[in-house]
Amino acid sequence: MRIQRDQIIATALVLLDEHGLDGLTMRALALALQVQAPSLYWHFPNKKALIDGMADALVEGVARNPTEGLPWQDCVRSVGQELRQGMLSHRDGARVYGGTYVTSDNTLRVGEAMVGPLLRAGASPKLAAWGSFSMMYYVLGFVMEEQALGPGQGIDLAGNRVELLAKTKGKFPSVFACAEALFDTDFEDRFTVGLDVIVAGLAKKIEAEAKAKKAAKA
Repeated sequence: MRIQRDQIIATALVLLDEHGLDGLTMRALALALQVQAPSLYWHFPNKKALIDGMADALVEGVARNPTEGLPWQDCVRSVGQELRQGMLSHRDGARVYGGTYVTSDNTLRVGEAMVGPLLRAGASPKLAAWGSFSMMYYVLGFVMEEQALGPGQGIDLAGNRVELLAKTKGKFPSVFACAEALFDTDFEDRFTVGLDVIVAGLAKKIEAEAKAKKAAKA
């Protein structure tokens, strides 16, 4: 029986969790599935195509819940939180998703859930699109850093903190004053703060566009 596309992606995600993105190869995937490489290439001609499929799978559960009637700010926050969880669901998830360009039902549904509330709030198509990109860049960057600082990544946070304190005391007072916050690993609160900053900024931009439009008509 011919191997199925979904089976390939599911096995690739298992290998991703075990070996990370750098350790995921088409050869290793074929061995895990006990098939010959041409069976994979029928569905995915190269590793980039495979990664596109994996990226699509990461957001399969995002933006599934109805948000009609909710304030646009809550809608945008919800998508941001769900995107983060989707990328955190697998090792190197943010690295997998970053740099892909997938136009599947999953990714387009997420896009609709991001730009739709902004358009309804009065944002121009340009602001809605660029604002959504900014949100996506924030989530990607945050999760990439979050996963890089996770267990087993070989980063000595305690040692780095001591080094930063020693290098900044008396020389870079502003950085020194923020040292504790810089090494705070409460990722939930950190992510929420950044999300709130983006939403607040979008609200100001939408308000500014409305004022500019009104002034143009006066």
